[in-house]
Amino acid sequence: MTKKHALPTRRTALALCLAASWLAAAPAQAQADKPDNWPAKTIRIVVGFPAGSFTDTIARAVADQLGKQLGQPVIVDNKPGANGSIGVGEVARSAPDGYTLLVTNSSSITINPQIYKKISYQPKDFAPVSMLLDAPFILTVNPDWASKNQIRSAQDVIAFARRNPDKISYGSAGPGNIAHLAFAQWSNRTGVKTTHVPYKSASQAQLAVLSGELDTQFDTWSALPQIAAGKLLPLAVTAPQRMKQLPNVPTMAEAGYADFNVTFWAGLFAPAGTPPAIIAKLYEATKGMLQSEHARNVLSKQGEMVMLAPEPFGQRIAKEAADWKQVIQREAISLD
Repeated sequence: MTKKHALPTRRTALALCLAASWLAAAPAQAQADKPDNWPAKTIRIVVGFPAGSFTDTIARAVADQLGKQLGQPVIVDNKPGANGSIGVGEVARSAPDGYTLLVTNSSSITINPQIYKKISYQPKDFAPVSMLLDAPFILTVNPDWASKNQIRSAQDVIAFARRNPDKISYGSAGPGNIAHLAFAQWSNRTGVKTTHVPYKSASQAQLAVLSGELDTQFDTWSALPQIAAGKLLPLAVTAPQRMKQLPNVPTMAEAGYADFNVTFWAGLFAPAGTPPAIIAKLYEATKGMLQSEHARNVLSKQGEMVMLAPEPFGQRIAKEAADWKQVIQREAISLD
């Protein structure tokens, strides 16, 4: 008796077709995923902040440059929320294949993992590619408050705080923000009591100083137009050297506070485990921003362009994380 062979069902036939398609595509995909052939498709840069923010502006300049240098589309994907932690956490969990990258600021890497109890990542989850930008803070005060209280220098601010405990209020973009930690560090170092008022953004804190709601803060470069207009009074900058844009404003060291150097940076990262050959190629492509007039115009308004290589960038991150840990523990800062 002849045995009849069952005809394949429609579902079986479909599965066989899909398997055949996958097997045909697999060699091409495997070839594309090899470091030597990278990049072979679109690269995504994740930003943990909204479109138009400080970090987003930098990321779009980076995407433009990388796209030109690498010959593949580079898109920016905004994933805002939790002070940048949502987007940063997504990249930490991404495949280390060079197709998902991160542009973020120093708070996200060196501070957030130390103050947020439920954060999903640590600095070790990332491979540094390049620091892109470094910028000092500017100690600004409300001009009317300064005139009324004869405040003309950083030392005058501290002298006022000693005469009037808990009377100085300063702002920042939120608890644990670098501007917050820097002012807390300065207050602790000088032995004075000050009151921190957190806002949802640096721009809101700046508006509070402009209106007289706050007395002072460590502000970003976004304060430069307000300083030029006489609406904010700059007293010092938190860098080792004076800013070219404010040549008459002393450094904190010149104002009497040696070694008070606090800057915030933006950097490019890949997930930990990304092949060194891809990291090297990314760094070389990023360095091209130094020769790009468009990139220089965009970044020079946010800070100083600094294309720091992966290894020294990683060392900088480790040192800053250790330094901020002391401040965070002393101030007992912990957030859910």
